[in-house]
Amino acid sequence: MRARRETLEIKLKSSIQRNIGPMALLLTGLGSIIGSGWLFGAWKAAKIAGPAAIAAWVIGAVVILAIALTYAELGAMFPESGGMVRYARYSHGALVGFISAWANWIAIVSVIPIEAEASIQYMSTWPYDWAHALFVNESLTPMGLVLSALLVIVYFMLNYWGVKVFARANSAITIFKFLIPGATIAGLIFTGFHSENFGTTSSFAPYGWPAVLTAVATSGIVFSFNGFQSPVNLAGEARNPARSVPFAVIGSILLALVIYVLLQIAYIGAVNPADVMKGWSHFNFASPFAELALALNLNWLAFLLYVDAFVSPSGTGTTYMATTTRMIYAMQRNNTMPKIFGLVHPFYGVPRPAMWFNLIVAFIFLFFFRGWSSLAAVISVATVISYLTGPVSLMALRRSATDLDRPLKLPMMGVIAPFAFVCASLVLFWAKWPLTGEIILLMVVALPVYFYFQSKTGFTGWGRDLKAAWWLVTYLPSMAVMSLIGSKDFGGSGLLPYGWDMAAVVVLALVFYYWGVHTGYRTKYLDERESRDDILHEVGA
Repeated sequence: MRARRETLEIKLKSSIQRNIGPMALLLTGLGSIIGSGWLFGAWKAAKIAGPAAIAAWVIGAVVILAIALTYAELGAMFPESGGMVRYARYSHGALVGFISAWANWIAIVSVIPIEAEASIQYMSTWPYDWAHALFVNESLTPMGLVLSALLVIVYFMLNYWGVKVFARANSAITIFKFLIPGATIAGLIFTGFHSENFGTTSSFAPYGWPAVLTAVATSGIVFSFNGFQSPVNLAGEARNPARSVPFAVIGSILLALVIYVLLQIAYIGAVNPADVMKGWSHFNFASPFAELALALNLNWLAFLLYVDAFVSPSGTGTTYMATTTRMIYAMQRNNTMPKIFGLVHPFYGVPRPAMWFNLIVAFIFLFFFRGWSSLAAVISVATVISYLTGPVSLMALRRSATDLDRPLKLPMMGVIAPFAFVCASLVLFWAKWPLTGEIILLMVVALPVYFYFQSKTGFTGWGRDLKAAWWLVTYLPSMAVMSLIGSKDFGGSGLLPYGWDMAAVVVLALVFYYWGVHTGYRTKYLDERESRDDILHEVGA
């Protein structure tokens, strides 16, 4: 027993450290949310939906908040680094756990390069010929890609020497992030605000309400709110996670919503009414707010925006470099990644091999997607798919593992969880065919990796895991079919008319939600986790 304790104490010294307080965790979430999304989201949403983009931000926030509440309870229950890739494994076994983890990781690791690309894209409108050559024909040039890669390396280095360095750097960056959006809102509203843009020059919803819903899914709105995951994934490094995780998750979403709505209002009011008459879809900006500031002779604001085009995305990129590293670390603990990714530096307390892996993947995304817009829609849809298991896992664990310690148990979850799953399903549908089908296909291409690691364990428990996974395995192609046969407003064949297609998605989502909840069970992975926690409690962890 003594030898066992000594071994555990050595492991604890080299494990992830709990150094992040509640405010730092809140700023981490807000730092993840307010990245390149605020620099481009208002332009892209208005391009798709016109002034009704304001409603799209509110709808997006309601959807994300419902989903986030389920993850806040899970994060408090399982305060682990990279926890969002482990919850489904606890409730439904290895197969659902792997699909969920893969979707979540793809959605988040791709944010690292998009933040770097956003900074360089803004730089391309600097008043210099060399800057203009960085972004041509809506694509980064080779030099633009090199500069983007250098920024990714900066994000990497800010995390390399431990979570304290990361948290301090991010807190300072996030405070700065509040100032620049505030200055942008004030500058545009008080200098060149055209109220006629909200319903006189063009109607409030010029492209109809289906376009508003599509804007929620593809304009970067879901992507912009995605940062709520960071406090959950860093729960294992938080002091008193039962209180700090929900505080950080809910607080960061609500604060971000206020900022995003005001920015959308400022953007819509600032554009030239004569240009609005040509249609919102014709606006093409490389650096939307900076170009508007220059058009209004707000040179001081343009300068601040060019500075913030590095600060805001860099804060988010730095945060995501941290959270994706913890996800790879957690996936190794799920036995679906090589053991080297579970190694933690004994002094700095960070999983450095996992960091190197994510750095390489970020470079690959840079090579294939060479602009903010080309990645934003893909990330948004992948993000929605990654959200699906949260509500199901939470309610399945409430049903099959009633003895678990629940430091945070939110009321009305019997209503919130199915509502969250239905919302995620609708956003997936609103993304339009064929994008919906393409991203669903991307979610299943990694299954050979799962089968490889399962073969190494002799497919232990495979039958039970497959039985618990049928709901998700069937759900994904079913949603692809719904997208294909849906109304033409959402890119479908028109077999189902507008309105009826969304009603069918709601019914389908509820069927799969309750199927998923009732196929969850008390997995061996949950029992293994509890055994580990008991041992750690013995040695005073």
